Formats: sequence, structure tokens, C-alpha cells
Amino acid sequence: MSPTGEGGTCPVCGKPRDPNLRPFCSKRCKDLDLARWLSGDYAIPGAPTGEGNEPVSPEEDAEFH
Repeated sequence: MSPTGEGGTCPVCGKPRDPNLRPFCSKRCKDLDLARWLSGDYAIPGAPTGEGNEPVSPEEDAEFH
């Protein structure tokens, strides 16, 4: 990406970016991207729910030390 963020292509459709809507080329592509996030089509990887995300009680913590 250029230092000003104006170069490159739209991540949704591949057209040249609009500097006012970066990184998108149009309001339509910007809205499509938001809809994908809100519907769960996009996700940030992390630990699966239920595996290692529960708080550890002091008793359980003492067992490991």
C-alpha cells in the first residue's frame, strides 16, 4: 500500500480504491464488507469456544504449580 493509502485495489471487487472510502472503491463495497462482518461471514481466528477460555479457579491453578 502506498504511504497515503490511496493505491491498491478494493478488497471486495478489485477495482481501484477511492481515497475517500479507502480501502474500498464505493459505498456499495464498503456496505457489502460491513454486512459480511455482521453476518459472521468474516471472523478473526482464535481459540475455539469452550477450550481454554474458562476462568481457572484458585484450586485448579494450584494443581498446575
